[in-house]
Amino acid sequence: MKLIRDLLVLCSGIVSAIYLLNIGFGVAEIIPDNIPIIGNLDEAAATALLINCLAYFGVDIGHFLRRKGEESKTTPKTHDIDVRK
Repeated sequence: MKLIRDLLVLCSGIVSAIYLLNIGFGVAEIIPDNIPIIGNLDEAAATALLINCLAYFGVDIGHFLRRKGEESKTTPKTHDIDVRK
């Protein structure tokens, strides 16, 4: 069961990374970028999905967003969370 979940998370991370790389040069977009305000929501969703997939596998890129000297003691690390519940 864990293998299936790992493969599903890996595949969704790969799909979101390919979508963000814009291999189709904007031809295959879910929401066109020229629509005001909501045009970039698909890229934002793909970015959030990719960040969550990386966090699932233990790659924490959140330290790039924190200020210097600020430690997050209230947030559990991904390896501390028991997903078997």
